[in-house]
Amino acid sequence: QVQLVESGGGLVQPGGSLRLSCAASGFTFSIFAMNWYRQAPGKERELVAGITAAGGSTNYADSVKGRFTISRENAKNTVTLQMNSLKPEETAVYYCQAHWGGLIMRDYWGQGTQVTVSS
Repeated sequence: QVQLVESGGGLVQPGGSLRLSCAASGFTFSIFAMNWYRQAPGKERELVAGITAAGGSTNYADSVKGRFTISRENAKNTVTLQMNSLKPEETAVYYCQAHWGGLIMRDYWGQGTQVTVSS
């Protein structure tokens, strides 16, 4: 069965760091692009970072460039998001998404992990 399981969320002080991980199973991970989204209370879900299937290209929301880093390890079916210098307004549920843009497009979502940035 397809599974995406996020971990690493929690409470962190402003200016602190967290590393989120997403463990994938049940599909061919290495051919899927992977993305991290977040959704804060009362706000629409936004794309935070993305990485291509082979890991050769990444993209980031302007608000997180220089502070967040997305990476993947295909041999372990994992994708990570290193978040540094966190801000209170980045409190949100963070979601892992797998995207396959083939002839039959597929999108898989994790259940999300809560990140709270507060003193």
